Amino acid sequence: MSEQKAALATRPEILLIEDDPQIRKFLRVMLMAEDYRFYEATAGVEGLAQAATRNPDLVLLDLGLPDRDGVELIRDIRKWSQMPIVVISARGLERDKIEALDAGADDYVTKPFTPGEVSARIRAALRRAAVLDKNEPSEIVNFGNITMNLAARKVSVGGADVHLTPNEYKLLLVLLRHSGKVLTQRQLLKEVWGPEHVEDREYLRVFMSQLRHKLEADPAHPKYLMTEPGIGYRLLTEP
Repeated sequence: MSEQKAALATRPEILLIEDDPQIRKFLRVMLMAEDYRFYEATAGVEGLAQAATRNPDLVLLDLGLPDRDGVELIRDIRKWSQMPIVVISARGLERDKIEALDAGADDYVTKPFTPGEVSARIRAALRRAAVLDKNEPSEIVNFGNITMNLAARKVSVGGADVHLTPNEYKLLLVLLRHSGKVLTQRQLLKEVWGPEHVEDREYLRVFMSQLRHKLEADPAHPKYLMTEPGIGYRLLTEP
């Protein structure tokens, strides 16, 4: 294989599923400028077939497709693949975002959007996928002045150990495993406290507040433990 062909093969492959020709053109220009390989589908059935046959590195998905709802498509893909899915949609209501994220989407961008915003979400999702693909995650994770020793289950800030309760640590660990990704309140409650507590949102608010006071320099203006209003939270390890 020539060097040119080898370089081409290493470029991330994006599947764009979008029925609006103007949005497709807009995103096509952005993807070309970012040097991604990409394919397009204008309907759900076609998009699902391309996702299955091409196995892309990431899917950009509109929810309002002509033949089926995008949330159904997310659920179908999640039955057999964990490929990153970034939703691009005109549906801006909180319940629409929550439904898509609960179904398995990695991120959600509301129309109208800028090329820079979509590009940043794609890069973040691809980075997360690359980390998850590694067989052995690093035992030491650093972000800012915060260090997590996963083997010892210890957390320090500026070199000083910080005591976390078991549930505080578990909540931070779940956020770390999905760093950069929005996790809905239901997802976090289910993973940390169990399915019987998915409606106990006050648990989450209290524990997030406690984590911020222990880890953030300014809990009122956090750099790492970010709130997605009405939806959930995300951990930024690269603020």
